[in-house]
Amino acid sequence: MKLKKEKFKDTEECYMPNGLRIGVYPGSFDPLTNGHLDIIHRASKLFDKLIVAVLHNDSKQAVFTMEERVELIKKCTCDIENVEVDMFSGLLVNYVKKKEAVAIVKGLRAVSDYEYELQMAMLNKHIDKNVETIFLMADIQNSFLSSSIVKELAKNGGNISGLVPEQIIDNINLKLRNTI
Repeated sequence: MKLKKEKFKDTEECYMPNGLRIGVYPGSFDPLTNGHLDIIHRASKLFDKLIVAVLHNDSKQAVFTMEERVELIKKCTCDIENVEVDMFSGLLVNYVKKKEAVAIVKGLRAVSDYEYELQMAMLNKHIDKNVETIFLMADIQNSFLSSSIVKELAKNGGNISGLVPEQIIDNINLKLRNTI
């Protein structure tokens, strides 16, 4: 694969496959919410290719398998040409380097998200000084929204429309109502 070399002000040289700027939007996405989808739409405009990377997180007990989450995201992003959906485990920095990405994308809802994500961005920068993190603020209508809230609401028979993409509401309700 031929790599295009570019020099950025005050940074080291950055290598991009075929000149593409690749971003990685990592998360557990258990399940995908309208907040996640909004970040995907907005981030896809910033990069030539955006990889939505479903991560295996040992500290969280997922309701959906990684494969199910990938399929739900694909179902909701199939109309965005430059979005790829993948899964990974291990260090995010290693995944980003493997994918030859130039940045990690993180969505922020509140100050508490920023504090945690800033720590992670600094740690990633410590591990590899070429890894950049881009923060996108949640749209105000999604600022309260989390996968945990959606799961709790769906488990208890609440209406999750408007919180998750319409095309996956039935998948979420079926899965969560069967876990009670």
